[in-house]
Amino acid sequence: MVHKQLQHTVWFIGLVLLQVLILNNIHLLGYATPFLYIYFIIRYDTSISRNGLMLLAFAIGLLVDIFSNTPGMNAAATVFTAFLRPVFLRLFTPRDMGDDFVPSLKTLGTSSFLKYSFVTIFIHHLVLYTMMFFSFADLSLLFLKTIASTVLTIICIIGIEWGRK
Repeated sequence: MVHKQLQHTVWFIGLVLLQVLILNNIHLLGYATPFLYIYFIIRYDTSISRNGLMLLAFAIGLLVDIFSNTPGMNAAATVFTAFLRPVFLRLFTPRDMGDDFVPSLKTLGTSSFLKYSFVTIFIHHLVLYTMMFFSFADLSLLFLKTIASTVLTIICIIGIEWGRK
């Protein structure tokens, strides 16, 4: 139990530092920025309550906001994503899975994990970019940035998942 909590704490701190020190400065072709801190929410144990996960999502999003000078945008997008995570897990988890598991390539399989990750990351990025734009005047740019950042974030997450095997 203590080992699991320590591991979650290290991932939490590591992902926040990676996001604010390195990834926030990456803007591939001016459109794609990886938001890898969402991996913490995607990969957290399913045994946690929805409220507990939303509290952790708020904390990680708020820390990213504080260091990124984005007032509450990451926190709001991450909490919304954490709220919807049980729905996404029900949609993409095989029926024979138990109630307590860690969503990963190994536990869900490649297809289910990719679908679950893509939908979760896409919704997170759509909410985040909608708040950043605060307008629907240029929908094509909003969707281009959302899709490009989603794809880049998925590539980073798949790289981490393959490295963890």
